[in-house]
Amino acid sequence: MLALQADITTLAVDAIVNAANSRLLGGGGVDGAIHRAAGPELLEACRQLGGCHTGQAKATPGFRLPARWVIHTVGPVWQGGLAGEDELLASCYRESLRVARELGARSVAFPCISTGIYRFPPARAAAIAVGTVRGHAKGLEVQFCCFGAEDLALYRALLSALPQRTG
Repeated sequence: MLALQADITTLAVDAIVNAANSRLLGGGGVDGAIHRAAGPELLEACRQLGGCHTGQAKATPGFRLPARWVIHTVGPVWQGGLAGEDELLASCYRESLRVARELGARSVAFPCISTGIYRFPPARAAAIAVGTVRGHAKGLEVQFCCFGAEDLALYRALLSALPQRTG
């Protein structure tokens, strides 16, 4: 696992994860950026999926992106932490990794899910992301793609605190 600061739409990985809304029809933030970069074919492919529930994940081709696939997941809206948000966010990561494996992906890049307009506290979200991915990413190369320096610092601190795995 590694963390980097980049535009997720430029990464040459097998799959990128899209922090989507439940309709999967594009929106703001990373979702809008992915839709713009992938081209109009992505919107048409998403229409065929019929939406997605919070904590679940569905895939489409990457179309004009360097990534072969886009895995769309719907993160929880922060409601103070008492509405199952932590488990729903962890489910986004688990389900995205499951879909990546089903696609035969070897490398996956995640954005910071739910920390934008869904207002999930960034430090809490990063801890859930790293902990969940660490336990479920067997055989996958995972990148946490941070748009801003503050998020990058959170992920790098969490990753550097992990025990190093040996042979």
